[in-house]
Amino acid sequence: MPHRPAAAAPRQWPLHLLPCVAALLFPTLAHAASGTLAAPPAVVGVPIDFILFALTLLGVALFHHHTLKVALTGLAVVTVFKVLASPFAEGAGVGGLMAHLGHEWVLLANLLGLLLGFALLSKHFEASNIPAWLPRLLPDDWKGAFLLLVMIFVLSSFLDNIAAALIGGTIAGVVFRGKVHIGYLAAIVAASNAGGSGSVVGDTTTTMMWIDGVSPLSVLKAYTAAGAALVIFGIPASIQQQRHSPIVRESAAGIRIDGMRVFIVAAILAVAIAVNVVVNLRFNAWSDHFPFIGAAVWVTLLACVPLRRPHWEELPGAFKGSLFLLSLVLAASMMPVQTLPDASWHVALGLGFVSAVFDNIPLTALTLKQGGYDWGFVAFAVGFGGSMIWFGSSAGVALTNLFPEGKSVFAWLRAGWHVALGYVVGFALLLALRGWVPDPPHRPPAPATSAAQAAAAQST
Repeated sequence: MPHRPAAAAPRQWPLHLLPCVAALLFPTLAHAASGTLAAPPAVVGVPIDFILFALTLLGVALFHHHTLKVALTGLAVVTVFKVLASPFAEGAGVGGLMAHLGHEWVLLANLLGLLLGFALLSKHFEASNIPAWLPRLLPDDWKGAFLLLVMIFVLSSFLDNIAAALIGGTIAGVVFRGKVHIGYLAAIVAASNAGGSGSVVGDTTTTMMWIDGVSPLSVLKAYTAAGAALVIFGIPASIQQQRHSPIVRESAAGIRIDGMRVFIVAAILAVAIAVNVVVNLRFNAWSDHFPFIGAAVWVTLLACVPLRRPHWEELPGAFKGSLFLLSLVLAASMMPVQTLPDASWHVALGLGFVSAVFDNIPLTALTLKQGGYDWGFVAFAVGFGGSMIWFGSSAGVALTNLFPEGKSVFAWLRAGWHVALGYVVGFALLLALRGWVPDPPHRPPAPATSAAQAAAAQST
């Protein structure tokens, strides 16, 4: 490889600072590395796995025009390192990698199916002319932009947050004439994630809690924080958007709603919701073996092709964005996260910030295994926290496929500052009004047995 010219030297990384960077990005996860498995190789107490992942995320932040290349390169480096030097949770070497992929492929396939399927769904929705007709229902000032965020929030309480974000983004692209402020893009993602945080059918993480035995009422209290956050980030974002490109109050004359495309959109969403509920409640044992939801979306899409042709030309761009997210999710799943610090509201607050750069599904699984949390706080933290960075949630990745200008961490943080503020204020309000009430073991206790029965059970 040729040497870089001397002028490029200032761009090199100060390697001695990497452990510090990793510790700042992953304070909770670094603490979590002290599990029962063999300790992975570490530098200054920080596992090298985390350092490599942190470098990948920093590369995404700095080189936002090459995010896919950075993500794929980071995944390759992490994978090779894990195979050679740091065992997977399922085992060491190539065998451990194969076992890990065998466990993760269902999640990845579901994500890919949903991201690609909902990309086509959003184009069906746009072609239905509902976004062009909708402006007549919205106020013609910043309150119209805020009302749209409220609509996204409500939709996400029973729809997948990816679908809610894409529907909201499609409407925004029309009513703001394609000029959507990055701060408002962040607000759309935040509204979709906040809306799902208090509903056991609104987000994958809350559905996981429900399946594990957490009461839906325990999760519902997350709406105290989510509602407050919506106001905190929604009003500034709506004012930003109104100044950037005011809402178009009057829709074009002669707009005709395409009822068949409306039917297709409704059918895809209804099937996705129904399959999600049925699989999780009736066939949960099979949910880790086949991507039912992603497959159901595509079966419905293909079944509706004779009714209206999908916009197949959208798939290449959507696939690139999906591949980026899947690379980060897979790399994150390889991190040596075996346990968390003792459950407390401080840890729950930290989980929200970690979720901005780390897949929230394994974090949720860890909290469920550990127990002792107030699940309303966890639902809000892991559900909403990913909104703070564009690639922190699948909804953010899907939306920035429609609006590529959002693929800049620094622009997202600078313009979407109100999202982080909404998270902190919402969390603080939930703590002040509802208090931290650790949930007792949410799995039903085993029935009482006699001493003889207990001894017999232990001997088996």
